[in-house]
Parts: sequence; structure tokens; C-alpha cells
Amino acid sequence: MKLPPLSLYVHLPWCVSKCPYCDFNSHRAGDDPPRERYVGAVLADLDREAQEGRASGRPIDTVFIGGGTPSLFTAGEIGRILDAADKRFGFEADVEITMEANPGTVERGDPAGYRAAGVNRLSLGAQSFDAGILQTLGRIHGPDEIGRAFDGAVEAGFDNINLDLMFALPGQDESKALSDVRNAIALGPQHISYYQLTLEPNTVFHARPPETLPDEDTSWRIQEQGQQALAEAGFEQYEISAYAKDGHQCRHNLNYWRFADYLAVGAGAHGKVTIGDDIHRYAKPAHPLGYIEAMEKSQCDDGFRALDEGERLFEFMLNALRLQDGFGEDEFEGRTGLDRSAVLPKLENARESGLILRTEGGLWRPSELGARFLNDLQAKFLG
Repeated sequence: MKLPPLSLYVHLPWCVSKCPYCDFNSHRAGDDPPRERYVGAVLADLDREAQEGRASGRPIDTVFIGGGTPSLFTAGEIGRILDAADKRFGFEADVEITMEANPGTVERGDPAGYRAAGVNRLSLGAQSFDAGILQTLGRIHGPDEIGRAFDGAVEAGFDNINLDLMFALPGQDESKALSDVRNAIALGPQHISYYQLTLEPNTVFHARPPETLPDEDTSWRIQEQGQQALAEAGFEQYEISAYAKDGHQCRHNLNYWRFADYLAVGAGAHGKVTIGDDIHRYAKPAHPLGYIEAMEKSQCDDGFRALDEGERLFEFMLNALRLQDGFGEDEFEGRTGLDRSAVLPKLENARESGLILRTEGGLWRPSELGARFLNDLQAKFLG
């Protein structure tokens, strides 16, 4: 197989508090999280990745620093991690380096320092501009802090900023949701991630769902109105929940959705690498202290294993079906190492169900019905 582009994911696991809807590997920081030990563990993890030869001398095209709340770490600590990654693997000249930030932490932090450390794309977790809804979501910031954090990022030199915005939130009607979208647009970001709240297992909201969630029909109308407002403001939808001004698509996330490769460092980080004709997955220990100890002792079992053919097919489709432009059969073969005959009968079955269509250019993409019921479409490629 031809090797795809290579990315790097860095996970920084601590938050000021755990939001009731969040199922990410995030942990309450407390008064004094062991940041120095954790950074040391990440550096050891980068050494380990390099020594294992999983990158095969390939330079890194994109980096994503996620969490948790990475902006709880100092600019100096972020810089140490990026410098180490560059020295061990090498960055492409136009590398995209994204860092997630909470408006309530980056505003009080050092956006200029993050920019100087090498971060060139910032993703601010706004979620909503409604004070009451933010409180229900467990967010530590208010609406005003979003604007101040955004303005501070622009002043620090960031010209590629994403705003995360959720919809179908507790107590949210169509008017409030549309106001959120318009407030986000008014700030002037280059990218907006607009996605529906889902009640994920092992979260507080899943165990005790809010009573004021919009019903399914209202949620769909909210989504349609938001999409229309974004389109009118010049944002092109290129993925199920991603909207970008021209030239500002998130290259890192596109790497995921196109089933390319990514190294992974940090607690609970998941990686995927192509070596020869095999595609491998692995995951680091999830608990921060367990991860630190494993790296300090050089005893990390990350479950490195090859995917079988069924897993390759499903994982490719799970990601590719999120893309608005669709995918071609050549891309399927190139990224999975499988013949197109392995997937064509399933594609035809999905087309007969009205969930997928084939464009005039020969690409496969979800129909309007398939986009609305994406989970049902993706399930057709299981097993």
C-alpha cells in the first residue's frame, strides 16, 4: 500500500472540572496536577514512538494537541513537546499545529506564548453563548469570555481559529440556537465545528438526562437553520459537523476521516499506522498517573495489533461517510489494501435503501436521508 500522510495526536488530560456531557479521557486537575512529570512522560513517549520505527522516517504533516484542556499547560511546556516531536520526526514546512483551549483558561493564559511555541491553529471550546446553557453544560466560562479569548488570540497572531459550537442543548429552542450561530459568525473565525449534543455512555447526562432537551424534530430544524446561516456567511460544510471558510479546512481531522495515519502520545491517546501491507492500531494507558508511571518505567503495553479485513473496511467507511464530497473506490483500495469488490455489495445495498448515492463523478456520499441517519448508514458496513 502507498503510505498516507502522517499526523501526530498529543493528549493532555486535565480539566478544571468535568463537564456532565463529556466522555473524553479527561480528569479533574485539582490544585496541583503533576504537569512536569506528565510532560516528561510525553517526551519519553515520543522517544518510544521514534525507537519503535512506527513513523518509518515519514515527516509529520499535522499535530493536534487535545484534551482535557491543553491551555492549562504553559506555553513553555507546549513548546517543549513540539520541539521534541520536530527533532524526533521532523515537521513538514507547512505543518498545521492545532491546540484546543477553553475560553476561560486561554484568556487568562498566554496566547502569544502558544503562538511563539509553534501553535498556528487554535480551537476554542465556546459551545454556546447563552449564560444559562453554559452553566447547565458545566462550562467554566461565560459568553463574554469567549469574545475576549477570541480577540486575544487574534492579537497574538492567530489567523486560523476554530470555534466549537453545540446544538440541541438543554433549554435551547430554535431562536436560541440560531443566536449562538450568529454570535459565533460575528467574531470572525475561519472554522466552526457545529455538532449536536449526544448523551454518551458513562457520562452524567447519560445517567440523568436533562429534562429540557429539544425533541428530534426540533433538533433537526435547529441543525438546518444553523447550516443555512453558516452557508450564507461563507462557511462551506465539508464534513458532517465541520464548516470552513475557503482554505481553512482542518487538515488534521481530514487525515482521520480519510483513513490516513497518526502517531499518538499521551494518556489514552489512540494511534493508527500503516507498515508494509498491514494497518495497526494502538492505545496508550488511559489514566494519567498510570500513563506517567508506565513511561517512567519504560513498561508501556499499548496493545499494538494489526487490523483484520473486516475492521479495515468498517473503519474506513465509518470515517469516509462523514465527508460531504464523498470518496472513490480507488481511495478505498489505496487506504485499506482491500479490493473494491469487498465493499461494493454493501454500497449497493445502502444505495437501494436510499442512504447513499453515487455522484456524476463516480464518488460515493451519503444522501440527505443518510446524513440524517448516519449511524444507520455506517452500521451497514459492520461485520
